[in-house]
Amino acid sequence: MTGFDDYVRPYGLFDKIDAFGYLKDLREHSDMPRKQGRVLLVTADTPLKASRGEGKTTTTIALIDALRARGVDAAAVLRQPSMGITAAGSKGGASGGGKSSLTHPELVDWGLCGEMAAIESAQNLLVSFAEKAVDEGRLDTVLVPRVSEVPSRSLRQITVDRGKGDLPERTVLTPTCELMQIVVLSRSMEEIERRVAAMVAGTLDGRPVTFGEFVDLWRITGILTDAVKPAFTQTLEGSPVYVHGGPFANVSIGIPSLVSVEMACARHDVVVVEAGYGADAGAQKWLDIAAREYGAQWPAAAVVVTRATTWRDDPKLSWRYPFHVHRLEGLGIPTFPLINLWEGEDDQVDSLRQTADGLGFRKPIAGNLFRDGGKALEPQLDDLIKALQEPTNAQADTASLHDMSVPDRIRWIAESAYGVPADRVVEREGFQDSLQAASDLCSKAGISLEDLVVVAVKSPATMTDDDRADQDKRTVTLKKVEAHTGAGLLQVNLTTSLTTPMPKIV
Repeated sequence: MTGFDDYVRPYGLFDKIDAFGYLKDLREHSDMPRKQGRVLLVTADTPLKASRGEGKTTTTIALIDALRARGVDAAAVLRQPSMGITAAGSKGGASGGGKSSLTHPELVDWGLCGEMAAIESAQNLLVSFAEKAVDEGRLDTVLVPRVSEVPSRSLRQITVDRGKGDLPERTVLTPTCELMQIVVLSRSMEEIERRVAAMVAGTLDGRPVTFGEFVDLWRITGILTDAVKPAFTQTLEGSPVYVHGGPFANVSIGIPSLVSVEMACARHDVVVVEAGYGADAGAQKWLDIAAREYGAQWPAAAVVVTRATTWRDDPKLSWRYPFHVHRLEGLGIPTFPLINLWEGEDDQVDSLRQTADGLGFRKPIAGNLFRDGGKALEPQLDDLIKALQEPTNAQADTASLHDMSVPDRIRWIAESAYGVPADRVVEREGFQDSLQAASDLCSKAGISLEDLVVVAVKSPATMTDDDRADQDKRTVTLKKVEAHTGAGLLQVNLTTSLTTPMPKIV
């Protein structure tokens, strides 16, 4: 009988896993052993600054080390880092830190999985095909952007001098591009090929033209052969970790690939899934995109990470952390506040727990995970382990948003995830024109705009136009929309958002 090891191949100092093949055989062969692992979602407070992390990856690594020390078969699924925008790891390289680290973290930081480079090459090749199609008269505009792992402000909007007329183009970061979204959401190579074929390359006389109309797609899927395979690595304590896809929950979907999570759930009892940035970003997208729309597992429990300084040092922003915790609890997800202590903060624990008790939280889990690793958490996990063993309250996991219009879906997200009621969601001049243009493009391509899943594109450090405003004055501004027909997503830009942000200088 085929075993899991048959799907694993060496990849440098790590392994790569044919998750597509493994899951296909699990579906077709009932005699293959599989577990029914439960998802523990790790998210965070909204950071004070976009360039500063709260410690989700450090927490995730410490959690699986602690759970395994308590006898729980736990593994983690992490997103592949995008190092270009974090200024060589100044924010944190998505590989933990101190005693809560992965083995060979420098290799994880600098492209362990290989999908960043492969997806960049594949989408840029698609753009090159589109440019050639312009020369051949098959297109007169190019709509799919080039991508780059390293941001450059000068490339956000460019014009190509073709000698017989200028051709406007643009560049976005690799993790924000449509092809990355396709890899994260797809469950087979055939699905990736169908989705790439449905990508709108550009237009000809106003009619959208997809790549499937003029590109042999094996040229693209061949580049992605290794990029679609999750990488397998370990923590310093030997706990299993899968790394694959999906950084940047502020300007994309910000979740690991769905196949990597499904594969991990087939092999372990508890799978700790890290979602990008704060609960208003990555957690919102895991719940509303991965779970509601794509059938991923609804979390059995959640952990919301915060630094003590984020939670309490800016009184005008202190509402955000309780909002996140109570929102997840309100969805029937047992939610545990976790305070990621830094050096010199151990004496604040009693005070932090008193504040948490006054806010109606579950008993906070606290520790210096950089210094102490999973051992700091081991004695504090009784309630979390109990919650993971109880039946999931799945009251909200099947509620699709497709019955709403696109503007109503956006207002629903603003109210549920950001705390701004629908009547304070405002439209910037030009938003309706952008929405109509996206609707027309989809209609001409034979796609209903309403069938696309809304992805909020926003600042990672804010939930509203002004988080420091009084509660009854907070607003959310809708800026523009962009249809990703291959990924099946409709990106809606809110407040301050850039798909090619510049890194912090360190």
